Amino acid sequence: MSEHHHGEGHGHDHHHDNHFSDIEARVKALETVLTEKGLIDPAAIDAIVETYETKVGPRNGARVVARAWSNPEFSDWLKRDATAAIASLGFTGRQGEHMRAVFNTADTHNLVVCTLCSCYPWSVLGLPPVWYKAPPYRSRAVIDPRGVLSEFGLELPAEKKIRVWDSTAELRYLVVPERPDGTEGFNEEQLADLVTRDSMIGTGLALSPEVVR
Repeated sequence: MSEHHHGEGHGHDHHHDNHFSDIEARVKALETVLTEKGLIDPAAIDAIVETYETKVGPRNGARVVARAWSNPEFSDWLKRDATAAIASLGFTGRQGEHMRAVFNTADTHNLVVCTLCSCYPWSVLGLPPVWYKAPPYRSRAVIDPRGVLSEFGLELPAEKKIRVWDSTAELRYLVVPERPDGTEGFNEEQLADLVTRDSMIGTGLALSPEVVR
């Protein structure tokens, strides 16, 4: 069973993605110039992008999740007003977009998609992964979320409900994964190491402690 939630104000004029493509166009132009002048190796650019996609950016979100896991007051604040709670840690959206945190529980798993384009919480997750923007993910995450998750290697029990949240220009989502077992004595830094980018989109789970050690 899955539910699909459209974010508020999701108009079809979806023009808000243009500012990213402007940035991307400038980056591409710069890459081209630097590569032609022999100043930069395209593989080095790929490595930098990958770092921002999977390491630097998502560290912000991981700190938000770790704080929520270890601090009940922060967790409540994150549930009530994620934009303010996240901003308190120094991470705010570029366009002033609102954030909503959705919490995985024993009976519900949350998955985030943007069906009309690729709205993504850059300020907490860095650069969107390539697949997040891909039409098959965007359409199938709504129609067959369980099948999509199994392609990511995430097999959920049949009785676990999947809720699909549709990001918009105005509202972007952060999934708070379930805290892994065996982390009772962990500090926030150790907890943050268990939080993956994919677990904050909902296509993965947080790592178990033995994987990290």
